Amino acid sequence: MTTLSILDLAPIVSGGGAAEALRNTIDLARRAEEFGYRRYWLAEHHFAPGVASSAPAVLIALVAAATSTIRVGSGAVQLGHQTPLSVVEQFGLIDALYPGRVDVGIGRSGQRRAEPAKAVAPDPEPARIVDGLLIPPPFDFSQLARHPHLAHYATLLQQPGARTPDFADQIDDVLAFLKGTHQARAVPGEGADVEVWILGSSGGQSAQVAGERGLPFAANYHVSPSSVLEAVEAYREAFKPSDTLAEPYVIVSADAVVAESQARARDLAKGYGLWVRSIRTGTGAMPYPTPEEADAHAWTDADRELVKDRIDTQFVGSPEQVAERLRVLRRVTGADELLVTTITHGHEDRVRSYELLAEAWNRP
Repeated sequence: MTTLSILDLAPIVSGGGAAEALRNTIDLARRAEEFGYRRYWLAEHHFAPGVASSAPAVLIALVAAATSTIRVGSGAVQLGHQTPLSVVEQFGLIDALYPGRVDVGIGRSGQRRAEPAKAVAPDPEPARIVDGLLIPPPFDFSQLARHPHLAHYATLLQQPGARTPDFADQIDDVLAFLKGTHQARAVPGEGADVEVWILGSSGGQSAQVAGERGLPFAANYHVSPSSVLEAVEAYREAFKPSDTLAEPYVIVSADAVVAESQARARDLAKGYGLWVRSIRTGTGAMPYPTPEEADAHAWTDADRELVKDRIDTQFVGSPEQVAERLRVLRRVTGADELLVTTITHGHEDRVRSYELLAEAWNRP
């Protein structure tokens, strides 16, 4: 049976703060271990008032210390903002204390691209259903990419004049440092018993690098649902067996909110659209709103169009309803694991969502 894992952003909710969010993350990780989830990954986000996971290696170490068996890792560390050596040393340090439990999930955020970004056509293809799975039209990120805040923020994440090498070269350096074949040594890090993952949202360089180097790949349905099939197909086509994997291994992410009833789940998920809107307007993820705050927002047609692909692909409902939709996602993508991310305003509602999902998923 396909395994379930968790992606956590350490969300800050309206009326709360970072300390509360971090305590909630540690509590959720402990509970997730009890529920039987395989991995607990932490994202890396910057300049987001509603996200406390800005330093994943630090938070991963705290989660590892609070748990005993669940794998812990990054989903993903942004290699465009760090050097391969710093990544290997950070995760090697965690592995030294918690050996055999650490995943180094790597993404290209902040990277110069080896392939040109594809523009969304003026009249993109309509939403389609592939064997029961909704594939929405692609979201046009061009306007968001031109937001003046983003360019300014990018300068704050690197030293002045710094230039990030090509992603493939950086991954090769990470692997060489871990294997001890690099001309320099990473201590701690060399020989660390960690799993290296590549995360990607399309069939571009991330999928190609993961496949060509025989690494496991995480495809992003919850943020870029329009290109998830392209991503997993490109990875599998590029795959070459390695010392790490004999066959391709794919994890696919999904947004989900589960409650005892569909009506209750929908109420808990009301803040999601407003939260996504804050991200896509370039202001950064807002503190996660209450259902009442979401209801009070004066939605425009432009607002609805801005978040439609994310709303339509969020799995919201009773345990059986969400489990069934996740099985469709697994079947269509051929996923070996599913990576579930859940945000609600109330912490106990989030914990309960994961508990109910695990029970339904493992039910015969």
